[in-house]
Amino acid sequence: MSKIIDGFWWLVEVVAGWCLGVLFKILHKELTPEVKENFLQFVRFLVVGVSNTVISYLLLTGSRLLLEYVGVAERPAYIIANAIAFILGVGWSYFWNNKYVFKKGEGESRSFFKSLIKTYISYSFTGLFLSSILLVVWIEWLGISKFVAPLINSIIGVPINFLINKFWSFKSEER
Repeated sequence: MSKIIDGFWWLVEVVAGWCLGVLFKILHKELTPEVKENFLQFVRFLVVGVSNTVISYLLLTGSRLLLEYVGVAERPAYIIANAIAFILGVGWSYFWNNKYVFKKGEGESRSFFKSLIKTYISYSFTGLFLSSILLVVWIEWLGISKFVAPLINSIIGVPINFLINKFWSFKSEER
């Protein structure tokens, strides 16, 4: 299974690297190794984010259906299911981000619990706090559709979350 996952990440990096290389050639710009690595890291973060969205949705739906099946009323069921999906979904993201996106370099260390707690804080900030404020701005103040507003939030929230994770949650320390 590990070989399949490693092969998947290799393919993602080859395709993303090729696309970036073509873009830089079209723009007549030099592609530095640092720019390429930062771009590939962001692409890996996006892939983890897409998988997290799918996993969280499945967890949310499955938990809600299970809770309703065992007799928890509809309103508490979706609130409890949302909490379950958030907790397990962020755990999923932490695992994959720690393993493939924000890998420790040689001679670096990172506290597992410290980075895990920081990951939950960063996702709480962007996924709950910032998202809620922006929804009010887009929908209530600017009259943007309730279906479009979350997409705008993703465009804003994903890069912010990437930067928070890169420079705070998964920041490694020199040994």
